[in-house]
Amino acid sequence: MGRVKYAARNIMFGYVSNIITLLLNAVLRYVFILRLDETLLGINSTYTNILSVLSLAELGVGTAINFSLYAPVAKGDREKVKAYMQFYKKAYRTIAFIVAGIGLVLVPFLKYIIKDPVGIDSTQDLINFYLIFLFNTVSSYFVAYKYSLPNAEQKNYIQSNVITITKIVTTLVQTIVILTTSSFYGYLISASVIELAQKIFANIYLNYKYPYLKEKNVEKLTKEETSDIKRKTGALVCHKVGDVARLQTDAIIISGLINVAMSGIVDNYNLVISSVSNFVNIIFNSVISSFGNLIVTESREKQYSMFCVYRFFASWIYGFSAVGFYILLTPLIQLWLGEKWILPGVVVAAVLVDYYFKGERVVLSNFKTAAGVFEQDKYLPLVQGAVNLIISVVLAIKIGLIGVYIGTIVSGLLANIIRPIIIYRVCFERNAAGYFYDTVRYSAVIILATVCCILCGNIFMKEVTITSFSVMIVIITVVFNGIFILFFGKTAEFKYLFEIFRDKAYAVINRLHH
Repeated sequence: MGRVKYAARNIMFGYVSNIITLLLNAVLRYVFILRLDETLLGINSTYTNILSVLSLAELGVGTAINFSLYAPVAKGDREKVKAYMQFYKKAYRTIAFIVAGIGLVLVPFLKYIIKDPVGIDSTQDLINFYLIFLFNTVSSYFVAYKYSLPNAEQKNYIQSNVITITKIVTTLVQTIVILTTSSFYGYLISASVIELAQKIFANIYLNYKYPYLKEKNVEKLTKEETSDIKRKTGALVCHKVGDVARLQTDAIIISGLINVAMSGIVDNYNLVISSVSNFVNIIFNSVISSFGNLIVTESREKQYSMFCVYRFFASWIYGFSAVGFYILLTPLIQLWLGEKWILPGVVVAAVLVDYYFKGERVVLSNFKTAAGVFEQDKYLPLVQGAVNLIISVVLAIKIGLIGVYIGTIVSGLLANIIRPIIIYRVCFERNAAGYFYDTVRYSAVIILATVCCILCGNIFMKEVTITSFSVMIVIITVVFNGIFILFFGKTAEFKYLFEIFRDKAYAVINRLHH
C-alpha cells in the first residue's frame, strides 16, 4: 500500500473516531454540568493538565524511537525493529515509575493549586480524585510504546480504532453513572476501570499482531544507535519541557491565580476547539509516518514540494476553522450550556489567534519530527516556556484571564518565526523568505474572509437560534472557501490537492457503480 493510501486510510478512520468522540463529549459534558458543578469541572480540567505536565518524564524518548523505526520498518529489518522495541519497553517502564514517584510528591501541594474549591467536602477528596488521574496516566506507559510499530508502518488507524471504541464505552458508562448517582468518584472510577481493560486488550492484540516482539532472542542496539537515541532524546528534553510549560500550564495558572471554577468555564471552550482541531489534526498527524517514508526514499525537491502542499492545506483548514470558531463558538456554548458559561469576546479572539498560529506550528513540528530535526532548535521551547510563564502569570495578576492568553500567543509566535528558518536551511537548503511571504498572503486572505463572514453574521444571526446558527455554518463555509479558492485556486498546491480529491472521488464512484 502506498503512502497516499495509508494516509487516506488513517485520515478516514481518524475522522470516524473524532466525529464519534465529538458527539459523545458533547453529551457527556452536558450531563456533567447538569448533575455536577463547575468546581468539579474545573478540578477535572486542572488535574488533566497537571498529569500532562508530569508527562515531562517521557522526555521525548517515544518521539526519538518512533523516528528510529522508520528506516528498519521501510527495509523490513525485523531484528532491528525488535531491538528498538525492546529498548522502548524498558525505557517506558522506567518512565512509569518516575511519573508515579513525582506524582505522589505533588500530593501535599494540591491544596495550593486548587483555588476556591467550593462544594468540595475535604482535602482528602481532592487527593483521592488526583490519585485516580495519576493511576490512569502511569498505567498507560506499560502499553503505549507498542503503538509505535503500527504507526511506523503508517497504520495509525489501529490506535484510532482502539481509542474510539474505548471512548464510546467510557462515555456511555460515565453518562449512566452520573445520571444515576451524581457521583464524581463514580465518574472517575468507571473511566479508570474501562481504560485499564482497554490497555490489557491492546496489549494482547498487539502481541498477537506482532508475535515476534515476544521472542527472547533480541539483539542489542549498537553503541552508535543507542547514542543516536540519547542525542535525539537530549534535544527533545528541551522541546518537551518548553512545550509543557507553554501548552499545559494555562489551566493550572487559571486555577491557582483566578479560581478553579473559571478553569472549568474555559475548558468548555477548549473542549469544542480541541474536538474540532483533533478532527483537523487527523489529516496532518496521519501523514507524519508517510513523510518519514518520503524523506527516507525521495529527493529533496520532492520533499519541499510536498511540504508546500502540506503547509498550504494547513493554512486553509486552520484558517477556515478559526473563522468559524470566532463567529459560532460563543453562540454554540450559549445554545448548548447557557449564558452562564460564556467567556468575554476578547478572550475568545485571543484563544483563536493562538489556535490559527498553532495550526501553522503543527505543520512545522510534524515535518521536523518526520525528518529527525530535533537538535537545531532544542533551546527554543525552553525560551517559549519561560516567556509564556512570565507573561501569563504577570498579566493574569494585573488584567485577569486575557493576560494568560497574551502570554500563550507571544510565546507561540517565537516558533512561527524561528522554526521555518531552521527547517528550510536543514531540510531544503533554501532561504525561508518564501515561507514568510506565503504567511503574509494566507493571513491577508483569511482576514478578508473573516471580515466578510462577520458582516454576514451581523445580517443573518442577529438572534442566536438553532436556525440562524445552522444558516451561518453554510454561509461561512461558502464565503470563506469561495474567497480562498478565488485567490489560490491557480496555485500548484491547490491543483495538487484538487487532483487527489478528484481521483478519490472517481474511485468511490467507480466502486459504487460496480
